[in-house]
Amino acid sequence: MNTTGKPLQRKNSIASTLVKISSLLLSLAISQASIAQSFTRQDTLRGSIGPGRIGWDVLKYDITVQPDFAAKTIRGKNNITYYDAGVKLMQIDLQEPMQIDSIVSNGKSLSFTRDGNVFYTQIRDTSRMYKIRPGVRNVLIYFSGKPKEAVKAPWDGGWIWTKDKQGAPWMTVACQGLGASVWYPCKDVQSDEPDSGALMHMIVPDSLVGVSNGRMTEKKILGDGTTRYSWKVISPINNYNIVPYIGKYVHFGETFKGEKGKLDMDYWVMEYNLDSAKKQFVQAPLMMKAFEHWFGPYPFYADGYKLVETPFLGMEHQSAVAYGNRYRNGYLGNDLSKTGWGLKWDFILVHESGHEWFANNITTKDIADMWVHEGFTNYSETLFTEYYYGKEAAKEYEIGLRKLVKNKQPSITHYGVNEDYPDTDIYYKASNMIHTIRQLIGNDVLFREILRGLNKTFYHQTVTTRQVEDYIIKKSGKKLQKVFDQYLRNSNLPVLEYKLDGYTLHYRYAECVDGFNMPLKINFKGSRWITPTAQWKTLSMYPEGDKTFSVDSNFYVLAKEIK
Repeated sequence: MNTTGKPLQRKNSIASTLVKISSLLLSLAISQASIAQSFTRQDTLRGSIGPGRIGWDVLKYDITVQPDFAAKTIRGKNNITYYDAGVKLMQIDLQEPMQIDSIVSNGKSLSFTRDGNVFYTQIRDTSRMYKIRPGVRNVLIYFSGKPKEAVKAPWDGGWIWTKDKQGAPWMTVACQGLGASVWYPCKDVQSDEPDSGALMHMIVPDSLVGVSNGRMTEKKILGDGTTRYSWKVISPINNYNIVPYIGKYVHFGETFKGEKGKLDMDYWVMEYNLDSAKKQFVQAPLMMKAFEHWFGPYPFYADGYKLVETPFLGMEHQSAVAYGNRYRNGYLGNDLSKTGWGLKWDFILVHESGHEWFANNITTKDIADMWVHEGFTNYSETLFTEYYYGKEAAKEYEIGLRKLVKNKQPSITHYGVNEDYPDTDIYYKASNMIHTIRQLIGNDVLFREILRGLNKTFYHQTVTTRQVEDYIIKKSGKKLQKVFDQYLRNSNLPVLEYKLDGYTLHYRYAECVDGFNMPLKINFKGSRWITPTAQWKTLSMYPEGDKTFSVDSNFYVLAKEIK
């Protein structure tokens, strides 16, 4: 970075002024988010669309990275292609302790300032008045440093520096939630994906292999003991999915005949696990067949599908799914549902691949809406079970997951800030909400059409919760808004209070959002529907007969008898 010369000092002064203006504009968002919880200014800079993120749209990332395994450092560059709609002060995200070394645009070095995990560079001189011509432009950013190391990936996030069983270096990244800016400079917000994809170039020792998203375009021996592996993904991709995998990988693959033709399915694993991988990954085409049935065509035929072995459990890296389940069925050999069905298939292979439809094809604009990613993908496990083992098995598996729900806070968190997931309710509670909505729709053909329609309507797009809700409500023809409000925006499950008085049932909803009146299937002298509200209602079922009562277990409602 050039720090000499009066013109540069003037530019830095202007940039500092604009940073101060940015602080004022963001203060309101911070105060609103702090009503229920305290957030820092850095959280808001990361999670909101502030002045530095307006006026430019990312089109492509072209990333080069060279790791130093011994020092646990990296250096590289990111050539960002963007549509310039008049950006003046550009916000570039790169988390401490990583640093930007220089920024170049149109062959000229740009000055920049740092504000914690954010850098600002002035693309245009704001002191001049001139007409801005929109167009496609580039900014080249050189970076280096020691990125945050993941201690317990993928939950804490960061770079993973480890060795394989034979002592060779093994490196990769897991940064969902924490953000891609933990290791490379980018516009680190889910609402702006690089529309034309990304390039990844990894410069690694000759003894290692570099694998990334999409398809390999080049392997070049550089002659200095290193080799550059280049990969290209052409579909839009969210920032945290762009990943380098570096290790002593070997490859095998197959072709799947899917709904859109031939799909390349490739597998990159440690050589000593090759036999185990060939046995376990026979489940991959089974997964693809089931999910194309439920969700529609795999969204990334152009980029192919890969499973890549990792030293951590797993992650939904687009077209290069991270796999670390040790070639066992279940979740590291365990069944989360405790029903036995979860041991019939490989949890990480199924779950993380399900994210290709919900998270990678359909991506939420704000991480507050991550239930869309996790809820639908969690339900993909149930649908996989149903496809191969039947509807009753799927029901048992789904209901078995309810023991993991905490009901401590709403699944939708605060908008406009970088906030970690509240808890696992965005998985299991949201999934059971979807299962309940399926019962309310009452037509599995239509339900499947809705799942496929979501992936077609929002193909390669970023969305909000409201868009997803509105689509399901419109296509189902059901009044579901209060259902979404109850399960996503309220921490409590709906409670059905009831009293039995001879052959008469008294019932009402409690602990629900205002206006909650979800129809409910019950068992009371046979199977029947009721529509409870907050007021007591009565159902009389004379003459004599079975007087036992229960709520149909497919509905995620707590039944509470009032004596």
